[in-house]
Amino acid sequence: MIKRTLFFGNPAYLSTRNEQLVVNFLEEDKKEATIPIEDLGYVVLEDPQITITNGLIMKLVQNKTAIITCDKQHLPCSLLQPLVGHSEQTERMRYQLNASLPLKKNLWQQTISAKIYNQALHLESRGKNAIKLKRWSSDVKSGDTGNLEAIAAAHYFQNLFSEVNNFSRNQKGVPPNNLLNYGYAILRAVVARALVSSGLLPSVGIFHRNKYNAFCLADDVMEPYRIYVDAVVYDILETGCNIEELSTKLKTELLLIPALDVYLDDKWSPLMNAVSRTTSSLYDCFLGANRKVLYPEFNRSRLSE
Repeated sequence: MIKRTLFFGNPAYLSTRNEQLVVNFLEEDKKEATIPIEDLGYVVLEDPQITITNGLIMKLVQNKTAIITCDKQHLPCSLLQPLVGHSEQTERMRYQLNASLPLKKNLWQQTISAKIYNQALHLESRGKNAIKLKRWSSDVKSGDTGNLEAIAAAHYFQNLFSEVNNFSRNQKGVPPNNLLNYGYAILRAVVARALVSSGLLPSVGIFHRNKYNAFCLADDVMEPYRIYVDAVVYDILETGCNIEELSTKLKTELLLIPALDVYLDDKWSPLMNAVSRTTSSLYDCFLGANRKVLYPEFNRSRLSE
């Protein structure tokens, strides 16, 4: 079942009753609304005047619903997840923590190869040249010692957004960087949620290891999935709408990313479900039961349906 994403951009009082999320708005003309908690995958809280009860937080966490809060710039800044996400969590974390350096280098090689190949497929779907990216995707070495990820990213973004003046991928850069930042933050939450559900530590990465980053493994695993954010942002640009400010309309489109259809292991499934299959396959690699991480292959044919 596809889990719903709820976005709250106005003041509201959120509580629970009869296993439902109950929304009471401050505006007198708005009626109380209820949503079954079991249907929810993500709840995004943007307005600083939102009040949420501890009883609701408890039920959302027990349902493995990711609670995402936003900062003053309206960007996701925190993620609330359960302390226990899997019945075998301790054993699974032990395998993760004991992973050898050669294994981690191989997993990173697979991850970057899949990322670059998806970048190539995305450029091709837009009628742009992708010969270099396809070649680089097969040239990635163990641990990506040649840093092809960075080389490919610079080439990819330069060609993808070639119509945008002075564009370069930078968190504080010109639009559509603001849309990419928001979309990647949502994607990061999706991946972190899946990792916890698979009994893994989102903070212990296979490549990323910044001591100030609590989501190193999420940042690793999300790399081949970034392409879906890029595709949504590109589609938004093609409409010609104003992207200088992150309007509610733009956020609504980006919040649909978890439900996008993606192609993984010869099957179509919602992105949030595909990510769960990826994190499960990653655990199998840590366990030694498998050597390949399942990553999606970009296909734009069903993204706009």
